[in-house]
Amino acid sequence: MALKLPRLIPKEEKFFNLLESSAKNLKEGAEALRDLVHNYTDVEKKVRHIKEIESKGDTIIHEIIDKLNKTFITPIDREDIHILASELDDVLDAIEGISSRLLNFRIRKPTPECIRLVDIVYEAVQQIEKAISNLQDFDNLPRFCIEINRLENEADEISQEMVGQLLDQEPDWRVAIKWKEIYGRLETAADHCENIANAIESVVVKSV
Repeated sequence: MALKLPRLIPKEEKFFNLLESSAKNLKEGAEALRDLVHNYTDVEKKVRHIKEIESKGDTIIHEIIDKLNKTFITPIDREDIHILASELDDVLDAIEGISSRLLNFRIRKPTPECIRLVDIVYEAVQQIEKAISNLQDFDNLPRFCIEINRLENEADEISQEMVGQLLDQEPDWRVAIKWKEIYGRLETAADHCENIANAIESVVVKSV
């Protein structure tokens, strides 16, 4: 009698679909943060909505990691899947942290530089969502990564410039500390976007 073995190899699209769901949820979070800073009303309600998106993201990531632990053979390198999932989670965590600080620090109005940094993170997340949705199209992935890297460099320049200005020009040290923390979180979000681009580039290299 033939021995029935458990199915250890799921359909490849399961991992791709889960990563795509995570990326789309991340994009929703970035859109919500962008709406918050551009339309700075009902802040508490909007921050609560971002927290709900972040919680949904955690559920998706846990499902990816759970399947990863139970799967013998993966469609792309196991480590790359883990890095992509972790970094997608980190970007969304940073977005939630930014929104919470805007609320908890009682920021009356986002600065133009804060709005620009949020826009940059949103633009990077858009590129991430496109790349993850086309993760099996190796030929087109590099162009998304190049744009993400460019956006991260722009975010670094703005963040570093603003922190320098705060230290030199802001008379209220409490205000300076609040904005330094927010700018730092925005830079961190952009850095994690770049980490995703690096992981995607790793997928491309290993496919050759």
